[in-house]
Amino acid sequence: MYPVLLSGYSRKYCPNNPEYALGIVGTNGAGKSTLLKVISGIMRPTKGEVRVEGNVSALLELASGFDGDLTVRENTYLRGAMLGYTRDFMNKKYNEIIAFAELEEFQDRPFKQLSSGMKSRLAFSIACLVKPDILILDEVLSVGDGGFRKKSEDKMMEIIHGGATTILVSHSLDQIRRLCNKVLWLDKGKQVAFGETASICDKYKEFIEKKKNN
Repeated sequence: MYPVLLSGYSRKYCPNNPEYALGIVGTNGAGKSTLLKVISGIMRPTKGEVRVEGNVSALLELASGFDGDLTVRENTYLRGAMLGYTRDFMNKKYNEIIAFAELEEFQDRPFKQLSSGMKSRLAFSIACLVKPDILILDEVLSVGDGGFRKKSEDKMMEIIHGGATTILVSHSLDQIRRLCNKVLWLDKGKQVAFGETASICDKYKEFIEKKKNN
């Protein structure tokens, strides 16, 4: 995992514009997840600073922040509290979260008994349904079956159109093309390119194809 030298990044990657989604691409070890952790406050930048305005909901490691011995219901409230939401707010959102995750029949089951797909659905549902100002997703829209992936993308578009800023890391260029306004390409912790989605995705695809053929 490469350090991200943020002092070299003077650009405002996520402007205060509604319906803005930034895609981040790069090969394994490029520094994508590290950058997301810095933005979400989990890690500190090695140099410079990152300025973030608004409530951030980061979904970086799907099963993190859950207690295996607690029930699905208890974990939902626990994750909500970790995100800074009151119990009254979570009471209003709880049924919507469980329904979106398709876990109505598992609410009182210990979290550790869920399949990995179920855990992922719950984590995604909580992150998205609490209406964040900034939503950060690291390779999470590939979770679940095809039906849930489609529903997840639709929910993400709803959040974007609702005025939230979204930052998405994905190895799926098709997904990046569908969802993102701009794309940042990283390699070994440094920016390779930043710009319009179609242009950057085309260049990155060409780079990957050349790398495979060498």
